[in-house]
Amino acid sequence: MYMKIFDEVVSILHKDYAGCLDKKGCDNPDFYRNEIKKISKQENKNDDKFVDIVQDYLLDFKDLHMGFKYDDKLKQNNFDVGFTVRRYKDSLYVLSNGKEDRVKPGYAITALDEKNVSDLVKFHKRRLMETDAERENWSSILPLYKSMQGIDEFGNSFTLELEKYEKETFQPEYSLKEITEDTLYLKLTDFTNHDAISNLINENDTLLTNRKKLIIDVRVNKGGSDLAYFELLPYLFEGEEIDLNSFGEGSMLTNATTRNVELQTESLKSALSSIEDATTLNQINILIKVLEDNKDKGFVELDLSEMEGSLLLKTKLGPEKIILLTDVYCGSSGDSFVEICKKSSKITVIGRSTLGLNDYANIAVMGWENKFELWYPTSKLSIVDEGKGMSGVGIKPDIYIPWSPDHIKEDIDLKKALELLVKV
Repeated sequence: MYMKIFDEVVSILHKDYAGCLDKKGCDNPDFYRNEIKKISKQENKNDDKFVDIVQDYLLDFKDLHMGFKYDDKLKQNNFDVGFTVRRYKDSLYVLSNGKEDRVKPGYAITALDEKNVSDLVKFHKRRLMETDAERENWSSILPLYKSMQGIDEFGNSFTLELEKYEKETFQPEYSLKEITEDTLYLKLTDFTNHDAISNLINENDTLLTNRKKLIIDVRVNKGGSDLAYFELLPYLFEGEEIDLNSFGEGSMLTNATTRNVELQTESLKSALSSIEDATTLNQINILIKVLEDNKDKGFVELDLSEMEGSLLLKTKLGPEKIILLTDVYCGSSGDSFVEICKKSSKITVIGRSTLGLNDYANIAVMGWENKFELWYPTSKLSIVDEGKGMSGVGIKPDIYIPWSPDHIKEDIDLKKALELLVKV
């Protein structure tokens, strides 16, 4: 079973994946086939090891939009160490502690299993995929170790055994509140729930129209669908209308293989039942038809001219000055949102660069045995061929604020945003 699934994964990466031409020859599947043969000979099934092997194979493609994991319904991949970290120089600093109450935000982890952080960075270079400490993601690395050594808030050294906890369920937040007499604070942690975001914007039309200043926080934004933020854009731009068609650099090329079209249309059709907005429903139906018309045509630029009317938005009276807070935890549709917002003369982006996932996007999900799933992109930006992609770079802010452990003690980004708005 393992080998059959892996061979199909390799076939998808070589034929259906949006980067199949750009990254041809980057992988070594035979090495991983030998690893799978070893676990296949064992008497007991070793699903965890198989997932690890395939995920390690995917690292060769250096694409953060790709992953192999258990089906979410199984909850076999829903464990972590109970806290999150971010690297600064030669230490990992605890950002938040969920179920692990033996550490607190601000604790500095100096080693894992007695291996110092600088050595760990070198050892896990392939998995980290980043050159800047503040952009590294250690969430998949921490569970590989048994113990951690560090320093608490009083300067005392400690050693703790690492435990595994069931991951806390992500709780989306779409909120708008007044933080000063003339300033609003809007937080959007993803662009998944079209209706919730639409309702938030419509219910607060008066506030958005009458307040002069706005801070939008997408420092954590797990993406979703670009369509989910379209109703917000009219408040963010000057002029009479926003032509979203004019913002894109290059074109989007879709690898319209039979597999990709079938997986994408199936996903889009299942989404229809949870969406009430008529415009969004119409756009999805148009996309389904265009995908089906291009089935088995390889890389094509989809003709979405029927949707062009929905990409021309009339502006509304909105805040005069807007600060957009960003960070590396903002990706996919979050990347797109920040990229569009940078086109507005009213908006200043501050913080750190976004994750930069959209060189290869529009995820398809292939499943096996109701147990394993491969997530992979099916489209790419043409500018990737010109060396202008965003992978490893993200969308850069107008004002860069380096991350440091001081961010754990106070919201330095928000403080800077308020200072900038006062100067207006």
